[in-house]
Amino acid sequence: MAKTGYDFSKVIFWDTDMASIDWEKNARYVISRAIMFGTTRDWRLAQQLYGMDRIRDEMLDCRELDPKSLSFLSCIFHIPKEKFRCYTQIQSNQGHWIY
Repeated sequence: MAKTGYDFSKVIFWDTDMASIDWEKNARYVISRAIMFGTTRDWRLAQQLYGMDRIRDEMLDCRELDPKSLSFLSCIFHIPKEKFRCYTQIQSNQGHWIY
């Protein structure tokens, strides 16, 4: 198991210098990027690098997941969407009215 993330697709870190990422400290950021913007290969790399327990714990506390990623994680972990922090954040931050 590689302990660097240099095998991840570079496009999922378009706004970040990959050499500056601390793969352990920034696990939540890396995992969320792999899930939201990555390929199946990136998802597998995240699983190898962090393990499913860590992915679950990090994503439960993640503030920003798109609806597809939230549904995916809810399904694979058998956890209701309401238990994810990003879901409760969305509910409490109602958008402006669209006229």
